[in-house]
Amino acid sequence: MTRIKTHHALWAALALTACATAAYQPIKAGLIEFGGSQKTIFEKGKAENVVPLVAMSGAGDLYGVGAVSGLDGEITVFKGKPYVTKVRGDSFTTDHGQGHHATFAVWARVGQWTEQPIPSTVTGYVALQNFVKERATAAGIDTSQPFPFQVGGTPAEVKWHINVDLTEGKPVTAELFAKSKANYVVKNQAMDIVGFYSEKHPGVFISAYAPAIPAGGSARNAMHIHMVSHDGKSAGHIDNLTLAPGMVLRLPKS
Repeated sequence: MTRIKTHHALWAALALTACATAAYQPIKAGLIEFGGSQKTIFEKGKAENVVPLVAMSGAGDLYGVGAVSGLDGEITVFKGKPYVTKVRGDSFTTDHGQGHHATFAVWARVGQWTEQPIPSTVTGYVALQNFVKERATAAGIDTSQPFPFQVGGTPAEVKWHINVDLTEGKPVTAELFAKSKANYVVKNQAMDIVGFYSEKHPGVFISAYAPAIPAGGSARNAMHIHMVSHDGKSAGHIDNLTLAPGMVLRLPKS
């Protein structure tokens, strides 16, 4: 009897997963898919459930990033495996389950990647953004459309965060969203960086505000990047970084 109940529960869970995936229809653009938007959070004053995590994870060729609904964490998908980090107490937890939702997210299926070294002259956030576009263009990728990329290696420093609701029940504004973060710094830690480039989606899955880019200057943010440490213990949104020699850029193989 116990075995029968277990099988029934398993099939029920699989059926619910299938329904959730079938019911959700993402938006497609270039090489990526996405759902929800950052600006919708500010328009509605709340970070609702929009993208079921199961829609952007599972298969080994899936890569994605997003913000957990309710401003309660970060989602990073690397090789189909979800890393859902949430602040709890003075630390954070990492969950690999698929029963979560993003309030906005972007993801892509990439079966094969090409890899090339990042020059030692490319060290900061803006320099990396420019290099990604330059090398993608050289590789024949249409950079007027969104595309995914990866960075691998051991950066000298990474400043990153996990969303945590610090709104005290007030409607979510851009100012409260920027405040609702738990900030961290890591140095010389091996990691993979999952990134998405787009010049057409600020306020959607590309933040119009990036701490690494000074306000009022000519540079505009065109990246959304998350990291997953090689030890699997940490993952989250990168605000700024300093690269180090020996790092590599990966682009989708055409």
